[in-house]
Amino acid sequence: MDTAVVVVGAGPAGLMLAGELRLAGVDVIVVEKLDRPSGESRGLGFTVRTMEVLDQRGLLPRFGELTTTANHHFGGLPLNLSGLDGAHLANKSVLQSQTEEVLEKWVIDLGAEIRRGHELLSLTQDGDAVEIEVRGPAGDYRLRCAYLVGCDGGRSKVRKSAGFDFPGTAATMEMFLADVRGVRVQERKFGETVAGGLVMAGYLDDDLVRLIICEHGSAPKQRTGPAPFEEIAAAWTRLTGEDISAGTPVWTSAYGDSVRQVTSYRMGRVLLAGDSAHIHLPAGGQGMNVSIQDSVNLGWKLAAVVRGSAPDSLLDTYHTERHPVGQALLKNTRAQGILFLGGFEVQPIRDVLVELIEFDSVRLHLSRMVSGLDIRYDMGEDGHPLLGRRMPHVDLVEHDRKTSTTELLHPGRGVLLDCADDAGMRADADPWADRVDTVTVTPLNESVNAPFYGASSFLIRPDGHVAWASGGRTSVAAALERWFGPASR
Repeated sequence: MDTAVVVVGAGPAGLMLAGELRLAGVDVIVVEKLDRPSGESRGLGFTVRTMEVLDQRGLLPRFGELTTTANHHFGGLPLNLSGLDGAHLANKSVLQSQTEEVLEKWVIDLGAEIRRGHELLSLTQDGDAVEIEVRGPAGDYRLRCAYLVGCDGGRSKVRKSAGFDFPGTAATMEMFLADVRGVRVQERKFGETVAGGLVMAGYLDDDLVRLIICEHGSAPKQRTGPAPFEEIAAAWTRLTGEDISAGTPVWTSAYGDSVRQVTSYRMGRVLLAGDSAHIHLPAGGQGMNVSIQDSVNLGWKLAAVVRGSAPDSLLDTYHTERHPVGQALLKNTRAQGILFLGGFEVQPIRDVLVELIEFDSVRLHLSRMVSGLDIRYDMGEDGHPLLGRRMPHVDLVEHDRKTSTTELLHPGRGVLLDCADDAGMRADADPWADRVDTVTVTPLNESVNAPFYGASSFLIRPDGHVAWASGGRTSVAAALERWFGPASR
């Protein structure tokens, strides 16, 4: 083997996966066909769950001072995120280019190798390895790895080369996205239905405005490069009457409303994450965030299998857990697309939804959906309310040292929270000490004890999801073996 894992694509999903693998000590090479980062920022900001995920790895300080907000939307309808059970709200200001810059620095610090200007040409796999052909600046060469992960976007070469089934619907229209300097336009933060289409405008700084444009009846085009700014400016003028032709485009893009998802996230030793596995209308900034969370779910599992501490079957849970998340993503973005892109005939539905969102139960349901907090993986039938869900942030005390459920996940290992000073449970868990940190803690105060729902101990996976809670029928040893492999001798 030339390396344990090859990741194709150095976007947010690929970089996050490389970092997760390196945290676990697994060798990884990232292959990226672009010579340098594109500087484009299709993704903007972080959902609540991604804020938590980045905090779990201690990455938030690398972004500097982050502003957060409870102001969000669902299909352009105002949605307030207040009342969610977390330590964070959403961020709307971090450009995808900055996200990639921060993650790349983190990954390099961890020892990953990133090969820019190296393009995947082909791949073959057998029962033992994957072999890929790559074209780099010095010519073509081959790499042999135990596993290959495609994080190379909606037009994924990995997906096509490996033969993944990618059903769905083709695009029926085209939208424009552009960041432009040197123009002043009316802000339309959540999108505005106008005669002939939809427009959105929001200032990213004093002189940089993001524009989103959809003209009704705009047929999708086969483009070989970015959409010309002249075409975008003309569409903006037709819909708003505002002239932006004197502006300077930082970057432009055209995209459609196609909806597709692979039937399986894994084919033998080849796996997919992020847009390689699912494409959809970019509604509510969920795409990049779900992609990062795909990688956090996959990373620790792939590392455990590569190291030989867990069976190959653990990788199958990546598909069983994340495929439904992708399905739900496609469903809610399609619903938002109808609200966003429909004409005035959709206004009665918008009006009814605005009324429904006034009910806290509806508002919180939609807030959890777009924030990534509604995810629950199948952990069995023990019935504890937190099983399968992410562990909320709880401040803790460990031997007079303040810590938290979030800080304990920084190393990317499993965590067994012993909240009852249970020597017997710690002894049962000791054979997994090479993979799971057992920590005796108490909540910092009673006011933050509510998320524990009366259980005294919890097993938290490296991705932050609760895999076991005391008081159920499953023993801690059984849960440890299920998620972390057989006990060490």
